[in-house]
Amino acid sequence: MKTLLKWKWGSRTYAQQKAMWGVIYVLPWLIGFVLFFFIPLLASLRYSMSTIQANAEGIAIQFNGVANYIQALTVNTSFNRALIEAITDVLINVPLIVIFSLFLAVILNQKFRGRAVARSIFFLPVILASGVIMTLESTSLIEAVNQSSTGGSSLGTFELENLMVNAGVSDWIVTYLSSAVDRIYQIVSQSGVQILIFLAGIQTISPQLYEASKMEGATGYEAFWKITFPMVSPLIFVNAIYTIIDSFANNAMTELIRDTGFVKFDFGLSSAMAWVYFLAIAIILVIVSIIFSKRVFYQD
Repeated sequence: MKTLLKWKWGSRTYAQQKAMWGVIYVLPWLIGFVLFFFIPLLASLRYSMSTIQANAEGIAIQFNGVANYIQALTVNTSFNRALIEAITDVLINVPLIVIFSLFLAVILNQKFRGRAVARSIFFLPVILASGVIMTLESTSLIEAVNQSSTGGSSLGTFELENLMVNAGVSDWIVTYLSSAVDRIYQIVSQSGVQILIFLAGIQTISPQLYEASKMEGATGYEAFWKITFPMVSPLIFVNAIYTIIDSFANNAMTELIRDTGFVKFDFGLSSAMAWVYFLAIAIILVIVSIIFSKRVFYQD
């Protein structure tokens, strides 16, 4: 039996073996999705096209077509605003987080005293953004400090804007960079996982490549753009997808969907909002995947 399996596995091409390992890697998630998420997903789709009422006999579900979707998009005053704000925040934050994470990973990969401590400090926000600490952050002294620091940086941001405008920088670039300064707390707090991914990828690059480039007279700047950046481009793709999903996971939009369902008990409207939100996320992910797939360098 072992000989037969070994013969069948050995007869496959390298590409087929890689595809097989990919299927094996995804299989646990696929089984979990089918067992725990697929049925609730179908139930949510059914609820989004139904009117749900609770009575003495249980829950009464009456089909109403796309009425909930129409109400979410045309009647509800908060849904469109929250959806636009969520998409805008993603378009602003994702490039900043990915660039900041790559920049920090390159720095933390250098040899210097206290490197392990520095890496731990930048991963701390991932720990602080979980569970009780996250709730404390949104309602207590940490939030007050964050707001005061944001307000206090307004003067510095104004001076930065004037400096860039006088230097002839485009207005939309000035607005984007000034908003990045105001979002520095959010950017740092959401960059921990991305820094670790980039750091792991950079450490897998062969040192011989840098040694050869140094012998050829390449500068550190040229080594980054000719070696480091192409080699970690698949991880840029991964981190962009991860950051988009992470940014969509906790915001005003998810709070609106949750409150509509579990505070107002309008599960039909809540499900319709969730599906519109899901489709918006899916469209953005498809667009990003198409853009990155044409520019990512994969080393065979």
